[in-house]
Amino acid sequence: MYSLVRPLLFRLDPEQAHGLTLSIMDQAHRLGLGQRSAQTMEVAEPVTLMGLSFPNRVGLAAGLDKNADHLDGLGALGFGFVEVGTVTPRPQPGNPKPRLFRLPARQAIINRMGFNNAGVDHLVRQVDASRYRGIVGINIGKNLTTAVDEAALDYLHALRAVHGSADYVTINISSPNTPGLRNLQFGDHLDQLLGELRGETDRLDDKAGRKVPLVVKIAPDMSDEEVQLVADCLDRHRIDGLIATNTTIDKSSVSSLAHGDEQGGLSGAPVREASTRIIRAFRERLPEMPIIGVGGILSAADALEKRRAGADLIQLYSGLIYRGPALVEECIRALAHPM
Repeated sequence: MYSLVRPLLFRLDPEQAHGLTLSIMDQAHRLGLGQRSAQTMEVAEPVTLMGLSFPNRVGLAAGLDKNADHLDGLGALGFGFVEVGTVTPRPQPGNPKPRLFRLPARQAIINRMGFNNAGVDHLVRQVDASRYRGIVGINIGKNLTTAVDEAALDYLHALRAVHGSADYVTINISSPNTPGLRNLQFGDHLDQLLGELRGETDRLDDKAGRKVPLVVKIAPDMSDEEVQLVADCLDRHRIDGLIATNTTIDKSSVSSLAHGDEQGGLSGAPVREASTRIIRAFRERLPEMPIIGVGGILSAADALEKRRAGADLIQLYSGLIYRGPALVEECIRALAHPM
């Protein structure tokens, strides 16, 4: 059915189509039309990672549902877990529109959304009100107006706010659309940030009597030396998991296309190889760390590629835009078979 609807959606502005699609999905769920999760349960391979029991290895990446406004409908598509956000302590509108661009010839998307969201308090209310009982990750970031040197204050604020509602928390330090954010991936910035977040997470875990895994999301644009430095820091601060990767700033593969030179992060098929390279590099350096692979997954073969590179779980985003919900079950089936 999605293949019939997609041409109509692609005639709309991408951000308008995004909102319309989520509204249609919510309505279908309220009418009891979303039964895909029951089908996929039959073929799923449950897995336990970070102390959490995932019903299957396929999740939804952050960014599609920034405010957890559509958690019930998205959860009904059969995902083993859903990650919402990125959310910041205070509401912010994001960057000026237009800020989302399709590149159909390469099954790609460029976005410069800029962490547009309704704030952490709104997201927590939505998560708590949801009927979805699957695993929920909450992705947190800093506000645009917060200086990089004070970023830890924003992350700590958001961490405290979401800890009671999240099954795991993702630290987003890799979006290219908040100036200076990627500086937090390296050196003293990363060491200080992860040290403070690890300590606060441990304190919150002790108080709550449950462990909430702390996960870090990184960029695909890293050299081997940078990978080693980040891996050492993740290990030193006992980070529970890694998401590899965010969007790329390398648009050389799409520069000749309409919108190929837009500012922002590139996702979809062109980031597949870079993402897989980063997964493989971190797996070699951190053999025991759970890795969630994301970037350019548009088929079962792409999902298997990530798994064979070392990803324990995968996440979808741009692939859903181009392939629709059928991609979820396709990937679940592929990953349910032994490697």
